[in-house]
Amino acid sequence: MSAQKVVFGFGAHSRIDDGPELLRMVEQADRDGLDLFSQSDHPYIGGRLDAYASIGFILGRTRQISGFANVTNLPTRPAPMLARMVTSLSALSGGRVVLGMGAGGLWDRISDMGVPRLSPADAVDAFEEAIALVKKLSGGGPPVTYQGRHYQVDQIEPAPVAAPPVWTGSVGPKSLAAAGRVADGWIPGHAADWLSDRYRTSRPIIDRAAEAVGRDPHEIRTVFNFPGRITDRPLSATRNREGRWIGGSVDQWIEELTGAVLEHRASGFTLFSPEGGTPDLVSLSRWATEIVPAVREAIAKENG
Repeated sequence: MSAQKVVFGFGAHSRIDDGPELLRMVEQADRDGLDLFSQSDHPYIGGRLDAYASIGFILGRTRQISGFANVTNLPTRPAPMLARMVTSLSALSGGRVVLGMGAGGLWDRISDMGVPRLSPADAVDAFEEAIALVKKLSGGGPPVTYQGRHYQVDQIEPAPVAAPPVWTGSVGPKSLAAAGRVADGWIPGHAADWLSDRYRTSRPIIDRAAEAVGRDPHEIRTVFNFPGRITDRPLSATRNREGRWIGGSVDQWIEELTGAVLEHRASGFTLFSPEGGTPDLVSLSRWATEIVPAVREAIAKENG
Protein backbone atom coordinates (compact mmCIF):
# COMPACT_ATOMS: atom_id res chain seq x y z
CA MET A 1 0.00 0.00 0.00
CA SER A 2 1.06 3.61 -0.50
CA ALA A 3 1.31 6.07 2.39
CA GLN A 4 1.98 8.95 -0.01
CA LYS A 5 -0.69 11.02 -1.64
CA VAL A 6 -1.10 9.62 -5.13
CA VAL A 7 -0.93 12.39 -7.73
CA PHE A 8 -2.71 12.55 -11.08
CA GLY A 9 -1.99 14.82 -14.00
CA PHE A 10 -1.53 15.10 -17.74
CA GLY A 11 1.33 15.86 -20.09
CA ALA A 12 1.61 18.09 -23.13
CA HIS A 13 4.03 18.65 -26.00
CA SER A 14 3.01 22.14 -27.05
CA ARG A 15 3.72 24.09 -30.21
CA ILE A 16 3.84 27.86 -30.22
CA ASP A 17 0.30 28.14 -31.59
CA ASP A 18 -1.06 25.64 -29.04
CA GLY A 19 -0.89 28.20 -26.25
CA PRO A 20 -4.60 29.08 -25.98
CA GLU A 21 -5.63 25.42 -26.14
CA LEU A 22 -3.02 24.43 -23.56
CA LEU A 23 -4.27 27.13 -21.20
CA ARG A 24 -7.86 25.94 -21.62
CA MET A 25 -6.82 22.37 -20.87
CA VAL A 26 -4.91 23.25 -17.72
CA GLU A 27 -7.68 25.55 -16.49
CA GLN A 28 -10.15 22.70 -16.98
CA ALA A 29 -7.80 20.25 -15.22
CA ASP A 30 -7.43 22.72 -12.35
CA ARG A 31 -11.21 23.02 -11.96
CA ASP A 32 -11.59 19.24 -12.18
CA GLY A 33 -9.11 18.64 -9.37
CA LEU A 34 -6.05 17.22 -11.13
CA ASP A 35 -2.79 17.63 -9.26
CA LEU A 36 -0.33 18.55 -11.99
CA PHE A 37 0.40 19.28 -15.62
CA SER A 38 3.69 18.81 -17.43
CA GLN A 39 5.47 20.32 -20.39
CA SER A 40 8.26 18.68 -22.36
CA ASP A 41 11.52 20.63 -22.48
CA HIS A 42 13.21 20.64 -25.90
CA PRO A 43 14.60 24.16 -26.31
CA TYR A 44 16.36 23.31 -29.59
CA ILE A 45 12.94 22.95 -31.31
CA GLY A 46 11.95 26.43 -32.41
CA GLY A 47 8.28 25.59 -32.93
CA ARG A 48 7.77 24.48 -29.32
CA LEU A 49 6.70 26.62 -26.41
CA ASP A 50 9.45 27.03 -23.84
CA ALA A 51 8.63 24.74 -20.93
CA TYR A 52 9.35 27.15 -18.09
CA ALA A 53 7.82 30.19 -19.75
CA SER A 54 4.65 28.12 -20.29
CA ILE A 55 4.62 26.77 -16.74
CA GLY A 56 5.07 30.22 -15.21
CA PHE A 57 2.34 31.75 -17.36
CA ILE A 58 -0.14 28.95 -16.64
CA LEU A 59 0.53 28.86 -12.90
CA GLY A 60 -0.45 32.52 -12.87
CA ARG A 61 -3.83 31.63 -14.35
CA THR A 62 -4.65 28.66 -12.08
CA ARG A 63 -5.28 28.07 -8.38
CA GLN A 64 -4.46 24.53 -7.26
CA ILE A 65 -2.68 22.58 -9.98
CA SER A 66 1.13 22.19 -10.00
CA GLY A 67 3.40 22.39 -13.03
CA PHE A 68 6.62 20.68 -13.99
CA ALA A 69 8.94 20.14 -16.94
CA ASN A 70 8.85 16.48 -17.89
CA VAL A 71 11.84 16.59 -17.69
CA THR A 72 14.09 19.67 -17.51
CA ASN A 73 16.78 19.67 -20.18
CA LEU A 74 19.51 20.26 -17.63
CA PRO A 75 22.50 20.85 -19.94
CA THR A 76 20.75 23.91 -21.38
CA ARG A 77 19.60 25.20 -17.97
CA PRO A 78 22.58 25.46 -15.58
CA ALA A 79 21.81 24.43 -12.02
CA PRO A 80 22.36 27.78 -10.21
CA MET A 81 19.95 29.57 -12.56
CA LEU A 82 17.55 26.64 -12.46
CA ALA A 83 17.51 26.94 -8.67
CA ARG A 84 16.62 30.62 -8.94
CA MET A 85 13.87 29.90 -11.47
CA VAL A 86 12.11 27.10 -9.60
CA THR A 87 12.27 28.77 -6.20
CA SER A 88 10.83 31.95 -7.72
CA LEU A 89 8.05 29.96 -9.38
CA SER A 90 7.38 28.22 -6.08
CA ALA A 91 7.20 31.52 -4.21
CA LEU A 92 4.88 33.08 -6.80
CA SER A 93 2.56 30.06 -7.06
CA GLY A 94 2.34 28.99 -3.42
CA GLY A 95 4.56 25.95 -3.90
CA ARG A 96 2.87 24.57 -7.01
CA VAL A 97 6.06 23.39 -8.74
CA VAL A 98 7.83 20.08 -9.20
CA LEU A 99 11.37 20.03 -10.61
CA GLY A 100 11.60 17.30 -13.22
CA MET A 101 15.27 16.62 -14.00
CA GLY A 102 17.08 14.85 -16.83
CA ALA A 103 20.75 14.43 -17.56
CA GLY A 104 20.23 15.22 -21.25
CA GLY A 105 19.35 12.74 -23.95
CA LEU A 106 19.52 14.24 -27.44
CA TRP A 107 23.11 15.41 -27.23
CA ASP A 108 23.43 16.10 -30.96
CA ARG A 109 20.69 18.73 -30.65
CA ILE A 110 21.87 19.95 -27.24
CA SER A 111 25.38 20.54 -28.57
CA ASP A 112 23.89 22.37 -31.58
CA MET A 113 22.91 25.06 -29.07
CA GLY A 114 26.54 25.61 -28.11
CA VAL A 115 26.47 23.46 -25.01
CA PRO A 116 29.68 21.44 -24.55
CA ARG A 117 29.00 17.77 -25.14
CA LEU A 118 29.45 15.51 -22.10
CA SER A 119 30.08 11.80 -22.05
CA PRO A 120 27.20 9.75 -20.62
CA ALA A 121 29.11 9.25 -17.36
CA ASP A 122 29.96 12.94 -17.03
CA ALA A 123 26.37 13.93 -17.86
CA VAL A 124 25.11 11.81 -14.96
CA ASP A 125 27.75 13.25 -12.62
CA ALA A 126 26.66 16.76 -13.60
CA PHE A 127 23.03 15.76 -13.11
CA GLU A 128 23.66 14.55 -9.55
CA GLU A 129 25.68 17.65 -8.72
CA ALA A 130 22.91 19.83 -10.11
CA ILE A 131 20.23 18.29 -7.91
CA ALA A 132 22.43 18.70 -4.84
CA LEU A 133 23.20 22.31 -5.75
CA VAL A 134 19.57 23.26 -6.40
CA LYS A 135 18.73 22.01 -2.91
CA LYS A 136 21.66 23.87 -1.35
CA LEU A 137 20.53 27.10 -3.05
CA SER A 138 17.04 26.75 -1.56
CA GLY A 139 15.57 26.97 1.91
CA GLY A 140 17.59 29.89 3.27
CA GLY A 141 20.71 29.69 5.38
CA PRO A 142 24.23 31.03 5.00
CA PRO A 143 25.86 31.71 1.61
CA VAL A 144 26.78 28.59 -0.33
CA THR A 145 30.20 27.74 -1.70
CA TYR A 146 30.19 24.59 -3.80
CA GLN A 147 33.14 23.17 -5.70
CA GLY A 148 32.07 20.24 -7.85
CA ARG A 149 33.52 18.86 -11.05
CA HIS A 150 30.81 20.48 -13.14
CA TYR A 151 29.39 23.26 -10.98
CA GLN A 152 31.15 25.83 -8.84
CA VAL A 153 29.54 28.67 -6.92
CA ASP A 154 31.20 31.03 -4.45
CA GLN A 155 29.32 32.61 -1.55
CA ILE A 156 25.90 32.56 -3.25
CA GLU A 157 22.94 33.35 -1.01
CA PRO A 158 20.22 30.67 -1.07
CA ALA A 159 16.65 31.62 -1.83
CA PRO A 160 14.49 31.72 1.34
CA VAL A 161 12.15 29.22 -0.31
CA ALA A 162 12.24 25.45 -0.01
CA ALA A 163 13.38 23.50 -3.05
CA PRO A 164 10.49 21.87 -4.89
CA PRO A 165 10.34 18.07 -5.04
CA VAL A 166 12.81 16.71 -7.60
CA TRP A 167 11.62 13.91 -9.90
CA THR A 168 14.15 12.42 -12.30
CA GLY A 169 13.78 10.80 -15.68
CA SER A 170 16.63 8.38 -14.90
CA VAL A 171 17.14 5.42 -17.24
CA GLY A 172 20.67 3.97 -16.97
CA PRO A 173 22.07 2.29 -13.84
CA LYS A 174 24.31 5.22 -12.87
CA SER A 175 21.50 7.74 -13.25
CA LEU A 176 19.09 5.49 -11.34
CA ALA A 177 21.56 5.25 -8.47
CA ALA A 178 21.91 9.04 -8.43
CA ALA A 179 18.14 9.31 -8.17
CA GLY A 180 18.22 7.02 -5.17
CA ARG A 181 20.79 9.21 -3.45
CA VAL A 182 19.39 12.68 -4.08
CA ALA A 183 15.94 12.71 -5.77
CA ASP A 184 12.42 12.71 -4.38
CA GLY A 185 10.76 10.85 -7.24
CA TRP A 186 11.37 8.89 -10.41
CA ILE A 187 9.60 8.97 -13.79
CA PRO A 188 10.40 5.68 -15.60
CA GLY A 189 11.69 6.29 -19.11
CA HIS A 190 10.03 5.18 -22.36
CA ALA A 191 6.62 5.20 -20.63
CA ALA A 192 7.54 2.00 -18.82
CA ASP A 193 4.92 0.89 -16.32
CA TRP A 194 4.85 -1.26 -13.19
CA LEU A 195 4.51 -4.54 -15.12
CA SER A 196 7.44 -3.86 -17.45
CA ASP A 197 10.89 -5.42 -17.30
CA ARG A 198 12.35 -1.91 -17.29
CA TYR A 199 10.56 -1.08 -14.04
CA ARG A 200 11.34 -4.41 -12.38
CA THR A 201 15.05 -4.10 -13.07
CA SER A 202 15.36 -0.33 -12.52
CA ARG A 203 13.50 0.38 -9.31
CA PRO A 204 15.71 -1.91 -7.16
CA ILE A 205 18.76 0.12 -8.24
CA ILE A 206 17.11 3.26 -6.86
CA ASP A 207 16.14 1.50 -3.65
CA ARG A 208 19.60 0.06 -2.99
CA ALA A 209 21.28 3.42 -3.63
CA ALA A 210 18.84 5.15 -1.28
CA GLU A 211 19.47 2.62 1.48
CA ALA A 212 23.24 2.96 1.03
CA VAL A 213 23.04 6.64 2.04
CA GLY A 214 20.54 6.09 4.83
CA ARG A 215 17.38 7.08 2.96
CA ASP A 216 14.02 5.30 3.08
CA PRO A 217 13.36 4.09 -0.49
CA HIS A 218 9.62 4.38 0.08
CA GLU A 219 10.01 8.16 0.27
CA ILE A 220 11.08 8.23 -3.40
CA ARG A 221 7.85 8.16 -5.33
CA THR A 222 7.36 6.59 -8.76
CA VAL A 223 5.28 8.70 -11.16
CA PHE A 224 4.41 7.00 -14.42
CA ASN A 225 4.02 8.72 -17.77
CA PHE A 226 1.00 6.73 -18.87
CA PRO A 227 -0.34 6.84 -22.45
CA GLY A 228 -3.58 5.14 -23.37
CA ARG A 229 -7.08 5.59 -24.77
CA ILE A 230 -10.29 5.76 -22.79
CA THR A 231 -13.02 3.77 -24.54
CA ASP A 232 -16.79 3.74 -24.16
CA ARG A 233 -16.87 -0.05 -23.92
CA PRO A 234 -14.49 -2.50 -22.26
CA LEU A 235 -11.67 -3.85 -24.41
CA SER A 236 -11.07 -7.58 -24.62
CA ALA A 237 -7.39 -6.90 -23.89
CA THR A 238 -6.06 -3.80 -22.16
CA ARG A 239 -2.43 -4.65 -22.98
CA ASN A 240 -0.78 -5.53 -26.27
CA ARG A 241 1.33 -8.58 -27.05
CA GLU A 242 4.38 -6.91 -25.52
CA GLY A 243 2.45 -6.32 -22.29
CA ARG A 244 2.18 -2.55 -22.72
CA TRP A 245 -1.01 -0.85 -21.56
CA ILE A 246 -3.17 0.39 -24.45
CA GLY A 247 -6.24 1.52 -22.51
CA GLY A 248 -9.81 0.45 -21.98
CA SER A 249 -13.09 1.51 -20.42
CA VAL A 250 -13.31 3.74 -17.38
CA ASP A 251 -13.76 0.70 -15.14
CA GLN A 252 -10.73 -1.00 -16.68
CA TRP A 253 -8.61 2.09 -16.04
CA ILE A 254 -9.84 2.28 -12.45
CA GLU A 255 -8.99 -1.36 -11.80
CA GLU A 256 -5.55 -1.05 -13.40
CA LEU A 257 -4.49 2.11 -11.59
CA THR A 258 -5.85 1.05 -8.22
CA GLY A 259 -3.88 -2.18 -8.48
CA ALA A 260 -0.77 -0.25 -9.48
CA VAL A 261 -0.96 1.82 -6.29
CA LEU A 262 -1.94 -0.91 -3.85
CA GLU A 263 0.24 -3.70 -5.24
CA HIS A 264 3.16 -2.01 -7.03
CA ARG A 265 3.96 1.19 -5.07
CA ALA A 266 2.82 3.54 -7.82
CA SER A 267 2.41 7.06 -6.46
CA GLY A 268 1.49 9.09 -9.52
CA PHE A 269 0.26 9.00 -13.11
CA THR A 270 0.65 11.54 -15.92
CA LEU A 271 -1.84 10.89 -18.73
CA PHE A 272 -0.71 11.13 -22.34
CA SER A 273 -2.52 10.33 -25.58
CA PRO A 274 -2.15 6.79 -27.00
CA GLU A 275 0.66 8.11 -29.23
CA GLY A 276 2.44 9.72 -26.28
CA GLY A 277 1.28 13.25 -27.05
CA THR A 278 -1.18 15.69 -25.51
CA PRO A 279 -4.53 14.11 -24.60
CA ASP A 280 -7.65 15.48 -26.27
CA LEU A 281 -10.07 17.53 -24.17
CA VAL A 282 -12.71 14.79 -23.96
CA SER A 283 -10.21 12.20 -22.72
CA LEU A 284 -8.75 14.70 -20.26
CA SER A 285 -12.22 15.41 -18.87
CA ARG A 286 -13.04 11.70 -18.48
CA TRP A 287 -9.66 11.13 -16.81
CA ALA A 288 -10.20 13.96 -14.34
CA THR A 289 -13.91 13.50 -13.55
CA GLU A 290 -14.51 9.76 -13.92
CA ILE A 291 -11.28 7.80 -13.49
CA VAL A 292 -9.21 9.81 -11.01
CA PRO A 293 -11.93 10.33 -8.35
CA ALA A 294 -12.80 6.63 -8.43
CA VAL A 295 -9.16 5.58 -8.03
CA ARG A 296 -8.71 8.03 -5.16
CA GLU A 297 -11.82 6.63 -3.49
CA ALA A 298 -10.69 3.02 -3.92
CA ILE A 299 -7.25 3.81 -2.48
CA ALA A 300 -8.73 5.68 0.47
CA LYS A 301 -11.12 2.80 1.20
CA GLU A 302 -8.30 0.26 1.11
CA ASN A 303 -6.03 2.38 3.29
CA GLY A 304 -8.76 2.90 5.86
